[in-house]
Amino acid sequence: MDAALERSHQLKQALLDFVLTAEGDLAATLEAYAAKQARRDKGKAQQDIIVDSFLSEGQVGDKTPLDLFIEDRQDLSQSDRQLVKSWHRSFMGLFAITQILPDGFELMNWLTAKKYIVKPDNAQFAEEIRRYKEGEILLTRISPVTETYWTFSGPCTPLGRLGKPKLAVAIGNFKDNYKNHLYSDAPDLLAEAWESVARYHQQFIDFFGSDEVSMPGYQLNKKIAEFQEVLMQQRLAAAGIDESKTLAEIAQDAGIDKEELEAAAAEAGVDGKVAQLFENKTTAKMVMPKVDLPAELKKAEQVTAISHPRWGQMFLPTYHRVVALLEAEDWQTVEGAEKLIRNYLEDPKINAFIWQRLAQKYPTKLEQVLQTVLQRPFKIDRDLEPLLEEFDKPLVPELPEIASVPVHLHNLFEEAVAEVNKSKSKKTKKKAALGFQKS
Repeated sequence: MDAALERSHQLKQALLDFVLTAEGDLAATLEAYAAKQARRDKGKAQQDIIVDSFLSEGQVGDKTPLDLFIEDRQDLSQSDRQLVKSWHRSFMGLFAITQILPDGFELMNWLTAKKYIVKPDNAQFAEEIRRYKEGEILLTRISPVTETYWTFSGPCTPLGRLGKPKLAVAIGNFKDNYKNHLYSDAPDLLAEAWESVARYHQQFIDFFGSDEVSMPGYQLNKKIAEFQEVLMQQRLAAAGIDESKTLAEIAQDAGIDKEELEAAAAEAGVDGKVAQLFENKTTAKMVMPKVDLPAELKKAEQVTAISHPRWGQMFLPTYHRVVALLEAEDWQTVEGAEKLIRNYLEDPKINAFIWQRLAQKYPTKLEQVLQTVLQRPFKIDRDLEPLLEEFDKPLVPELPEIASVPVHLHNLFEEAVAEVNKSKSKKTKKKAALGFQKS
């Protein structure tokens, strides 16, 4: 183990001791941070991961624990200070082991396809991870040590070798649990993802004529499908693909062998033109995911779709009931009114933007409603944000589901769905065949 790695381990232990034995604002901030993470992750997150993430993500005023540690340790050399400062780049990732090295691994971050040389910084941990094999998936945090390699910053959770469907599920779980680490090592992808949300919002307005539409679920599902088709045609046109041409003509124009293109399309479970759009090396790095209304919303009597350039797209089957409640002369005569308001507070799908939208349109009535439901004094302009935080509703939007995803992730999800559908088809055929067997 080289000197830089050993020093990294020593400094990390000193940093942990500094944070865990701290008093005052730093201790209070850690306690609040840990409580919030525990609520958010339903207690699933390991304590070590929470503390490790706090080191670079926690905020004590306008400083992080890393900043406070550097200020406190005046004896640190310039190289030590630079190393500790570099830990601001630490991040959580879902990594595939692409190569076993004598003193570590080459890992690929599945979210961004970026590769890293990562080494354990102590003998005990090195022994623990010796059993890991090439192709396994690891959930862990990594921190830089030098310009050429990183180290494991916190606990490492091995998920084993995952097939495409299970890997797609693991990535979906990662997106739910670590939204702020989706593209933390690829700011260009993150910026493009946010830009895609704003672009989608404008396209939504262009198509529907407003940022808010309400209609029966089955009808909205049809309109969303039409909207998706318009977007696909726009992307095909932007990629220079002529929809009037056959697959063979498209392949010939692109200089791609027709059989190769058809095989790729079949494997991904998509038609030839879409496969060509994704496989063409000149296309964008990000792809807009398909939007499909959940089954329960397709059957809903009324669904409201709301779009926002940062919060993304929301489908709300009870929004019209909340609006009717707030427009009623006596809201308490509305059946189920209090239960509906409490549900809007407790349901994580009802984000802060929806509450802010209602507060902007119905400030006085919403204030009165909340005073009664909460049974305490309440001022909409003073107390709404603290109330939203009380119910774990972030005031700043997280990257929404409608955001574009990197092409390699889109292809993985398409292939995973194709595998699942293929498996279901085989089981269905097998069951049908069993039905003709004699007892």
